[in-house]
Amino acid sequence: MIKNFEELFKEIKEKGPKKIAVACAEDVDVLKAVDNAKKQGIAEAVLIGNQEMIEANAAENEIHLSEYEIIDINDMKAASMKAVELVSSGKADMVMKGLVDTSIFLKAVLDKEKGLRTGNVLSHVALFDVPSYHKFLVVTDAAMNIEPDLEAKKMIIENSLMVTKALGIAMPKVAALCAKEKVNPKMPATVEADKLQRMNEAGEIKECQVAGPLALDNAVSIEAAKLKGIDHPVAGDADVLLAPDIEAGNILYKALGFLAKSKGAGVIVGTTAPVILTSRADDEDTKLNSIALAALMASS
Repeated sequence: MIKNFEELFKEIKEKGPKKIAVACAEDVDVLKAVDNAKKQGIAEAVLIGNQEMIEANAAENEIHLSEYEIIDINDMKAASMKAVELVSSGKADMVMKGLVDTSIFLKAVLDKEKGLRTGNVLSHVALFDVPSYHKFLVVTDAAMNIEPDLEAKKMIIENSLMVTKALGIAMPKVAALCAKEKVNPKMPATVEADKLQRMNEAGEIKECQVAGPLALDNAVSIEAAKLKGIDHPVAGDADVLLAPDIEAGNILYKALGFLAKSKGAGVIVGTTAPVILTSRADDEDTKLNSIALAALMASS
């Protein structure tokens, strides 16, 4: 089981680099991240977009493009579709968003003919190496699904297993987070969390253990779980933290990154191949970690 980014990088380097199709690769930060990944032996890349701008931005940042394939397409929609098509046809292993609106990029990802649809909802999975925790923490969903219902939460859990599988976690422990660990009809998230646990126990959610409702403290602290009398394998030892909605997920995501100074990565899942969609607020390490995580998933 891979427990931190040092182990993750070692694993992907041993497996060998995977190929990224970068949509609208004019983005300077994305170019830097992709070039860093290439230098680390993690990934190769096909750069799709305005070739003149790609070359100018690369030259300005001392990025040498002689070993990159560049496909000159000066249209965001067409460049995004080409990047996705390269992945769906098996010519690349993962797709990455560059200088293009997220809505345009995701529309290409979800294209009925050449996209990466699976039938599940798309969801964001963040991976954190938290200094105070004994293994990786997966947080979902902090960016895609605003207020998922019970069925969407089931699919979000199933999507997260694409990441835990790549990390080599045999039976991931999923904590359905709420503000408290007891079911309260006035707090719908607690009712749904309880239903998710029951669905897992009935075999409707497979290949993981689900507990809920759990507050954050008793999801990640064995001592807190014991103090509250919670006796469940997930309590105090969660691998996956399922947020009740995007507000809670996003706040947790940013708290872990900016306050706890955790190393992070993020991918979009629910697709046939990993989708790398980083934020401009993400630092260089997070972008590189995200590429490494996607490459590991593509190798699994």
